[in-house]
Amino acid sequence: MRLKLAAAAAALLLPAVTAATRAVAATPPLLPADPAGTSVVLASPPSPHWVWVNDVVFNHMPDGQAILVDGDSGRMLGMLNTGNMFARVVLSADRKLIFSPETYFSRGTRGTRTDVVTIYDAAKLAPLSEIVIPPKRAAIMPMMAANDLTDDGRFLLIYNFTPSQSVSVVDMQQRRFAGEIETSGCALVYPTGPRSFFSICADGAFLEEQLTDSGTLAHSQRTAKLFDAVHDPLTEKPVRVGDTWYFVSFSGQIQPVTRTGQGLRADPPWSLLQPVDAAQHWRPGGLQQLAAHAASNRLYAIMHQGDLATHKEPGPQVWVYDLATHKRIQRIMLKNPAGSIQVSRDAQPLLFATFIGSTTLDIYDGLDGRHLRSVTELGTTPTVMVTP
Repeated sequence: MRLKLAAAAAALLLPAVTAATRAVAATPPLLPADPAGTSVVLASPPSPHWVWVNDVVFNHMPDGQAILVDGDSGRMLGMLNTGNMFARVVLSADRKLIFSPETYFSRGTRGTRTDVVTIYDAAKLAPLSEIVIPPKRAAIMPMMAANDLTDDGRFLLIYNFTPSQSVSVVDMQQRRFAGEIETSGCALVYPTGPRSFFSICADGAFLEEQLTDSGTLAHSQRTAKLFDAVHDPLTEKPVRVGDTWYFVSFSGQIQPVTRTGQGLRADPPWSLLQPVDAAQHWRPGGLQQLAAHAASNRLYAIMHQGDLATHKEPGPQVWVYDLATHKRIQRIMLKNPAGSIQVSRDAQPLLFATFIGSTTLDIYDGLDGRHLRSVTELGTTPTVMVTP
């Protein structure tokens, strides 16, 4: 009886199975074969209106990235994967290379730590080589002064925090680690020449460092106290024009610091605020809160309204100042609040604006302030921006 039932069931199923088999055989593949790989070579030298948007990717920090955008078209041109706790890329003076201090762990988020400076071809965005450095690179909020080149491009300076403070010096000509310089109590790197830089100190002073031609420490000296680190500290986010670095305090005081033949000089401070502005609680804020355009002698500052504790807040406006007269010459109303700004360096500059809590890059005319275009869905948590 069981054999008869099984035979009957098979007889019923056989036509259906045969039909399904024929249908599958007649169905073409769902996906075509992959085409041959292609690559694009970027223009060299890069356009002055290109911008690198650096992204620490706070949601999954082992996957840092740097995204290249064309400010004229709003097109994304390429991306670099840059590892854990990423700060920002540094561009070589001839704009042919990209230097990226990076951190990796052998098990992704744990295991043996390796810090490197990866050297990329700027036209192909392809890695060329790595320089292994001590595994001490600071895991801090991304900022421009976390790493920078000396003025002649010979040495890359990388701030370390373990929590002892020091600077790794990397010879980019010989492509080797040159040495480590202790900077106890002082942070970050601000180049002042082919063999010199300074760091900002917790007590209101600056630490000046002079290098030898091999990248070791020649000598250092600490300045007198140049700012009030308790009642109105300077932020660590200045911009440079020529030999002068322009720092801003929490309350909106600009403190110029100039490199001279005799060392650093603190020039007279001046305020971003008129009395009416102060009464309305305007103040600077953000992650990359200042930008400068040397050719037009302009300083740009993100401004918002808030108390002293809001110095990291994004702002709805960018105020523009003449560096010669210290007068405000423009107020740019932003399409979206910005925590980071950057300005291209050419005669027709673009103003770039973004915020770590958004994925939109807004692009403005750097002279008249007109909003030109926006690039949406860019990265995850954009931080500081770098222009060629």
